[in-house]
Amino acid sequence: MSKSAKTTLLLILDGWGHSTKTDHNAIAAAESPTWDSIWNVQPATLIATSGNSVGLPEDQMGNSEVGHMNMGAGRVVYQSLTRIDQDIAEGTFAENAILKEALDIAVSKNSTVHLLGLLSPGGIHCHENHMFEAIRLASNRGCQKVLLHAFLDGRDTPPRSAMNSLIKADKELKTSGLGGIASICGRFYAMDRDNRWDRIKPAYELLTESKSEFSFKNVDTALNAAYERGEDDEFVKPTLVGAGEYPPISDNDVVIFMNFRADRARQLTRVFVDESFIEFERSRVPKLSKFVMLTEYSSDISAACAYPPLELENVLGAHLANAGKTQLRIAETEKYAHVTFFFNGGREEPFENEHRILVPSPDVATYDLKPEMSAPEVTSKLVEAIVSNRYDAIICNYANGDMVGHTGNFTAAVKAVEVIDTCLKEIINA
Repeated sequence: MSKSAKTTLLLILDGWGHSTKTDHNAIAAAESPTWDSIWNVQPATLIATSGNSVGLPEDQMGNSEVGHMNMGAGRVVYQSLTRIDQDIAEGTFAENAILKEALDIAVSKNSTVHLLGLLSPGGIHCHENHMFEAIRLASNRGCQKVLLHAFLDGRDTPPRSAMNSLIKADKELKTSGLGGIASICGRFYAMDRDNRWDRIKPAYELLTESKSEFSFKNVDTALNAAYERGEDDEFVKPTLVGAGEYPPISDNDVVIFMNFRADRARQLTRVFVDESFIEFERSRVPKLSKFVMLTEYSSDISAACAYPPLELENVLGAHLANAGKTQLRIAETEKYAHVTFFFNGGREEPFENEHRILVPSPDVATYDLKPEMSAPEVTSKLVEAIVSNRYDAIICNYANGDMVGHTGNFTAAVKAVEVIDTCLKEIINA
């Protein structure tokens, strides 16, 4: 970078929206003089972040992955949800070669097909319609045993809304006569993305050993019991359903992970397929006939992929690299994949002259317990990078608006906004 040039900063305030309504609006309620000055004095515009504007079905809410991929590409990128929905509508989902192969293996070996995934209409990480279509496809291809292991949402959906999805899934399975819902588990456990392996472990043991503190014959009883324990969908403890009727994932079985978003599917997938896995001791490691990722969760995961990533050319990172520019990506753990993998269009490795800084996210159960998260540390690294004058471009993400907002704790969300406002002042002064 030349001494006369200035660093260009793309600062992403994740989960930071705009509304003229002030009720229940943490940004409006917060004391945020720096943000107010930016918004009221500097040139500003609003962009749409949902539906067709970002390559999603109409009226589908956006999310962090989609937003970063569209920003990085500088154009509308059609998302996995849209691709799969279109295949289902056109009847080509049933012709997916990887899915057909996996199901046919199960038929030939008379083994069980286990469907894993976030059973939710939210459409952020998975969609229940895809799960239902997979059940129908398994039935049509002659599978005799299909078990569903439902991860519950409550984060991209209302906190206690899983029952309707479970009832629909149970009906699909009973109509097909293939099996049933074998377990339920909150996404807090099965879908961690911050290397909190103590959460993943009980989910894995539920799936492979039927190990659980709780066991119920019927899924509605299981969910209601969780609610009585004070657990919302996201936090439902790993629970066995069927009272011993359904076996755990075993040798020769086929596993299909139906999540289409990568970041919260990677860790659990690695426990199943990584031969050198060391994060915790696995009592059982089933020798599967096939493990299928619906989409590619990571290029270094050795598993079949039903929907490989579409190649995105000339994303911002590539454009900067081709122009000989230096670039830096900064985020804390929760959003590190977003400013790297997703912003680069699904590319794992950095571009030439692309540097990365990962700031660890705090080790707390939920971020309303620490609404500042690691924003002060991110700010320190960012200011240091700006002052160094080493980079032509910096892409930085603050996770607070999204991650604290998801907790539903309004007081904590206001605190998160005020922390970010303080950080913005430091950045401007740099």
